[in-house]
Amino acid sequence: ALLEARFLWGDKTIFDEMRKTFWADAATGSGQDFVEAKLAERDHRHMQQGESRYLVEPNIKEGKGGLRDLQTLYWIGKYVYRTDDTADLIGKIYTREEHQTFQKAESFLWDVRVQLHYLVGRAEERLSFDVQPDLAARMGFTGDNPRRAVEKFMRAYFLVAKDVGDLTRIFCAALEEQNRKPKPSLRRLLPGFLKPRTGNDDFFVENGRLNAAPNAFSKDRTNLIRIFHLADDKGVDVHPAALRTITRSLDLIDNELREDKEANRLFLEILTSKRDPERTLRWMNEAGVLGRFVPAFDHAVGLMQFNMYHHYTVDEHLIRAVGNIAAIERGELKAEHPLATDIIKRVQSRNVLYVGILLHDIGKGLPGDHSQVGANIAEALCPRFGLSPAETSAVSWLARYHLVMSDTAQKRDLSDPKTVRDFVEIVQSPELLRLLLVLTVAD
Repeated sequence: ALLEARFLWGDKTIFDEMRKTFWADAATGSGQDFVEAKLAERDHRHMQQGESRYLVEPNIKEGKGGLRDLQTLYWIGKYVYRTDDTADLIGKIYTREEHQTFQKAESFLWDVRVQLHYLVGRAEERLSFDVQPDLAARMGFTGDNPRRAVEKFMRAYFLVAKDVGDLTRIFCAALEEQNRKPKPSLRRLLPGFLKPRTGNDDFFVENGRLNAAPNAFSKDRTNLIRIFHLADDKGVDVHPAALRTITRSLDLIDNELREDKEANRLFLEILTSKRDPERTLRWMNEAGVLGRFVPAFDHAVGLMQFNMYHHYTVDEHLIRAVGNIAAIERGELKAEHPLATDIIKRVQSRNVLYVGILLHDIGKGLPGDHSQVGANIAEALCPRFGLSPAETSAVSWLARYHLVMSDTAQKRDLSDPKTVRDFVEIVQSPELLRLLLVLTVAD
């Protein structure tokens, strides 16, 4: 409250004295304690709100990517740089373009919040399903029907929430750079950590996280995928400074890189990693790499489905589903899903399973039946990833029929022999049955 204090009326001399005393006596030191306390407070708040910024009924004030996250950045900047205006952070923290992103995000979030309060007639911060149609109309979003307008409005919201995440990473990277201590020994940090196979210094470890040389991505565009592969391989986080550089280098991801065999090999190894593919894919998505490298996925980013069945946006759902597959394979869900844990050991192609789960809902939001659209996307995309014709056919089949097991279980009479015959006619082989079972459980 004292940090935000501003003069309204009265004796300006007393106000000025209060501000002077505040900076001299209260806001002392480097500000590191304040920064750490504010970020810890933010992390605790995110945990209480569900941790993901892609919940389909988000809290616009307290949720991840919401107003409070932007305000936290402003308070930290105000404290560390003793400024009253975020524009003063241009050159210190942000570029002019990044500051414009900050302003646009703040304006949009305040607009939504004020409209929400007027709509419900009280202080309400949650964008629940029942208010989303009216709120979309108030915000000027239109569509063929109210549902489509809601989905357009909420996608705009989630893309702003993603921008807030980008700004947070940029802010933290700049603060860390400006308060950097001498780099500890690489070998002491990560014994056995080798240079990447290229044999140069494109990547290095800083404070236990993987960073990149400033020219690493312009010199070799494959490094935009390789850095995530290396982070997964060595089990380290990607440094926020590297993520910032990646976000600024997205124009380097073009059709030539998308068709590059080495880039696709690295991506497939990330997706099918036996470590933590969910975490790595989430980094790639947050940095904007995933949607650029796999354009079909870009359509799913921030895309919500206006129904009570889904808790997350389509991109978040797909990434979490990959994480579920990985957790089943690691045996971590044996108590809840013993059958899937046993069956996954007998799946013949892990590539089919992991690519299948990543693409199973990729057709959502596009014209036509999303299962058939997804199957068509898989047919075109899998050869690029290096999958054989048989594997491509299996992934396409999974996308086309990913709902058949749950639909049969929930909507058909299982004691009727025809139900079984119809199911067998679609599934056709034990291997497809194994793949479908594990995918259905993860989904």
